[in-house]
Formats: sequence, structure tokens, C-alpha cells
Amino acid sequence: MKFQGNNVRDTSHRRDKIATMLREKGSVQVNELIQMFSVSGVTIRKDLQFLEKQGIATRAYGGAMLSMSNVFAIESPFERKKDINTSAKINIGKIASDLIHNGDSIILDAGSTTLQVAANLAEKEDLTVVTNCHNIITELTPYKQIEVISLGGTLRRKSNSFYGKSAEHALQRLHVDKLFLGVDGFHMERGITTHFEAEAELNRVMCSISSEVIVVTDSSKFGNICLHKILEPKNVTKVVTDNAIQPEYLEGLKKLGIETIVV
Repeated sequence: MKFQGNNVRDTSHRRDKIATMLREKGSVQVNELIQMFSVSGVTIRKDLQFLEKQGIATRAYGGAMLSMSNVFAIESPFERKKDINTSAKINIGKIASDLIHNGDSIILDAGSTTLQVAANLAEKEDLTVVTNCHNIITELTPYKQIEVISLGGTLRRKSNSFYGKSAEHALQRLHVDKLFLGVDGFHMERGITTHFEAEAELNRVMCSISSEVIVVTDSSKFGNICLHKILEPKNVTKVVTDNAIQPEYLEGLKKLGIETIVV
């Protein structure tokens, strides 16, 4: 089967497809991918090199295999994410909101855990919230004491979030006190990652304009690897997570000097 159209030939989309094939089949062949995507062997080999660097693939003669240490995460739609580890996310949201003070300017990244942070802001005063998340905008709309800045861009329905160059340009004109970053993968060697390249790019801009980067994530995300890196763990200021976090990750965060709040 050949994939036609510019969207599929786009590098990020093609690599997502190859990563999914690796997860489902365990291996891929260069010749098979050349025919499927109508690109050159050089292009496919660059794709496989990229996936190997990300820890997703192991190169083999004529193709690649799924890495034996692979923990490649699968993206779920936002509505399904809300129903996963809900009690942990609610607790994380409550505790993370205590890190927000009256008068702060913050970014709430799109995600089911950051939505729980937003749900605990009703009593805050003189707060400015920047977000790319449609659900968070809806959550904060009733609170007149909170200024909400919505980033424009293209709506990605799978995550109910906005992305794109217009959103990035809007961010580049700002500086905020704190970023609350939701993640799809947190791996000590492979970094903090997400599924969608354009969201990773937007997240990197968010990190660059924030005095503090606070990761809010349930413990199931530790050890996961997604395709697109946002930043290295050493660049995180704080982590708020639940008490099921693996001991090796708790120790790893401590060694990096990252304040870790366990709820």
C-alpha cells in the first residue's frame, strides 16, 4: 500500500507512521518503506537513524527493529486521557495550584493534568494565564479576576489544543513566571517528549519564555518515550507527580537537583 499526498510525505508524519509500524510489527524493511512512502532510500535511512537516536528503533541489515528497551508511548485522544489515572491527576492539580500566587503570570500547557491545575484557580486573584488548550479556556472563562490569553493557531482536535507558527510568535512576545507543562513521556536519558512535532516546538518556546518550568504528570509517564523531544530533564525546575513514581526516577530527579513534590 502506498501513501499519497504531501501530508504523508512530510518528515514528521512519515516518522510517526514508521514508529507505529515498528510498534505493531516489531520490524521494518527499507525497501518496503521506500515503496510505501514514495521517497528515496537515503530519506528512509535518515528516518531510521532519527528513530534510533530517539531510542525507538535498533538498526538492522536492510531495515530496523523495535528497540528491546523501547517504551514507545501511544497517544490517546484528550477525552480518553481525562479518564486515565483521574484521581492522581486531581491530586496533582490541587498541589500544583499551591505553587501559583496572586499576581503570577503562568502558562498552562494543553493536557488533562494541566486542566486539573486550572480547576483549582477560582480563588486566585490578579492572575494571568496563557494557554493553548481549548478546555482550559472554557474552565477559566467564569473567573473575571483571571486574565486569560489564548494562543491562536491551528486546532488539533486529538489534544483539543492550538499549535503553529502564529501561536509560537504570540509566545515570543511574552515572559511568564511559571510554565506548567504536561508531558507524554519522561525518560532520564531520552528526555521529556511528546507525540506531535508542532506541539513539541510550541512547548520549547513556552520553556524559553518561562522563569520556572514545572512538570505536572502522573507517574505512568515516567519511562515513556515519544517521538519528539521538548527538553532535557536537567532544565526542569520542579516536578509534581503521584506517589507511584518509580524509586529510580525519584532518585534520578534528586541527583539533578530538581525539586520533586509527591502527592
